[in-house]
Amino acid sequence: MSKTSSMGRGLMAVLAVGSRHAAGRPGASVAEVAVDLEKDRSQVARSLRTAEQEGFLVRSGRAYTLGWDFFTDAQLITASRLQSDGAAALEALAAGTDEACFLGVLQGDSTVTIGESVPASSNLVGSWLGRPYPAYCSDAGQAVLWEAPEAEVRTVFANAAFVRHGPKTPASIEEFLARRDAARTRGYSIVDEEAEPGLYSLAVPIRDFKGDVVAALQIVGIRDRLQPRRDSCAAALVEQGRWLESRLGFPPQP
Repeated sequence: MSKTSSMGRGLMAVLAVGSRHAAGRPGASVAEVAVDLEKDRSQVARSLRTAEQEGFLVRSGRAYTLGWDFFTDAQLITASRLQSDGAAALEALAAGTDEACFLGVLQGDSTVTIGESVPASSNLVGSWLGRPYPAYCSDAGQAVLWEAPEAEVRTVFANAAFVRHGPKTPASIEEFLARRDAARTRGYSIVDEEAEPGLYSLAVPIRDFKGDVVAALQIVGIRDRLQPRRDSCAAALVEQGRWLESRLGFPPQP
């Protein structure tokens, strides 16, 4: 599609408003979008009005913001790409590390696996697809709650009993938060015998076009095998995580 066509100009205008939204500046005037696109104001004004009429933008005073139709369509695309591009990321990560790799999401106070790639040499048996596990000690738990405020984390685990599943299972919300804070400083989470004895995992959050964490990408393996390779596996995990985020529309971070 040509950027000089009316449809192309309209899409560029919507994306310009979306870029401001992603940067924490919701709402943009005609003049601001014109500057961002380096286009004539009258042309940009027509494009913005058309996008408003189609439901992709909402105008309040002089400012345009993204409309619900845009978010709904974008979220459907995100869900589709999380499956398709998530599968590609899992395959690449498993091939590069020779370890079992998973994609998990948060449901209530549990994480659920929605994608997996498990090499035969990983020594892990069985599938985790669709199976829930308590988020406070699961391989994906810290990553899916990576940016959640403390109050939200406490709400998620309000009814959690913090049952011991491994020798290092966190015993309280405070302990979970402390481990998550350490993970955020490190850049990836480490779940070391929290889910079960002898199991070791690394995970990173996956963000969408709005900057929201929508999933966790994980490497899971036998502790004695994965822990000595932590640094190289973590580097591969971060690389694939960033690639998957880019496919979901999250802008590259410095």
